[in-house]
Amino acid sequence: MIRSDAGRYWASRERPFPESSMWDGPPFRTVDADTFEQLQAEAARQEEAARGVVP
Repeated sequence: MIRSDAGRYWASRERPFPESSMWDGPPFRTVDADTFEQLQAEAARQEEAARGVVP
């Protein structure tokens, strides 16, 4: 996780998602948000998308 000069939070997954995940949409390996809490929620959504969970 990093915080940009503009104050946005960014996180990038260390390991790639499984190849069975779709690459033309979620999950995305790198995500950003305005707050740390939003970043946590977005990272969780990406993990769910990789597992095929529909919100």
